[in-house]
Amino acid sequence: MNTTRMKKIAATLLAAACATGLVVGVGACGTSNSSSSQYKVSLLVSTMNNPFFVDLRDGAQAEADKVGVDLLVSDAQNDSATQQNQAQNAVSQGAQAVIINPVDSDAATAAVAPLISSNIPVIAVDRAVTDTTVTSYIASDNVQGGQLDADALAKAIGESGKIVILEGTPGAASTRDRGQGFKDEIAKYPNIQIAAEQTANFDRSEALDVTTNMMQSNSDIKAIYAENDEMALGAIQALGSKAGTDVLIFGFDGTDDGLKAVQAGTIYATVAQQPKVLGQKAVDAALAAIKGESVEADQSIDVKLVTKDNVAQYLSSDSSTSSDSSSSSTSTSTE
Repeated sequence: MNTTRMKKIAATLLAAACATGLVVGVGACGTSNSSSSQYKVSLLVSTMNNPFFVDLRDGAQAEADKVGVDLLVSDAQNDSATQQNQAQNAVSQGAQAVIINPVDSDAATAAVAPLISSNIPVIAVDRAVTDTTVTSYIASDNVQGGQLDADALAKAIGESGKIVILEGTPGAASTRDRGQGFKDEIAKYPNIQIAAEQTANFDRSEALDVTTNMMQSNSDIKAIYAENDEMALGAIQALGSKAGTDVLIFGFDGTDDGLKAVQAGTIYATVAQQPKVLGQKAVDAALAAIKGESVEADQSIDVKLVTKDNVAQYLSSDSSTSSDSSSSSTSTSTE
């Protein structure tokens, strides 16, 4: 095969990869922030089909532009095998550090093992890597968020009645932590019964179907705890006029759509995260590790309960506001 033919095939394959979102960033797809930078960092995102992770990516990109880092962004499209391949490709792309937002915390162990063996810094963001010591783990305090939702829910329904839980992606650390925080706290209210719990994979359309099925067999439900706002919004669609009246809905993330639903009264409360701050802090940690500087092993970013009483300040705030775990910033947006 001649050289011209090979170049055409390579260009076609690259264009297809960029179009599907499997590769985003670096000069390959024309969106690198600074090709002249001496620092390259790979960001492996679980899925870009979720506003939370879009915000996380945007926060990381803004920080990378600010500090002079070439950010190589890859979208795993919620597939662990794809993410493992992307982790392998990061090295050949010249990444000096890898930021991973795992599709599945357990599956990510195999993905990052070769990187760690090669002394490449690994930063886990939003979701942990199971049984693995990474350079730094940066995440919202998901256990705290689950506790906040549980207490708010209990008070809202008079500390008595049946509830259901819409769980996130199985195997994700955020699913485990939000579920643990909520269940441990709700157990303090003996007259509240968890009638059913089922995964909807952090997805709005799946939550619509799951909620519809749950309500058919549990017509006396007083409240729904959804482990992210996307699922809470799916529950609203399933419930129709009952959302916020007959059945109270509690979300998690503080996305724009979620906050608007709180304002409208269809979501009773949500827990606001700061995804852009997560992205920012991950890039800062990666750059520090590349330079051989000390990096905090665990960084916890505060979350806040948002209700109709305080939602206005979250809707009007700039979600790109810089903050850290000691801040009371009201930057918003999901997972």
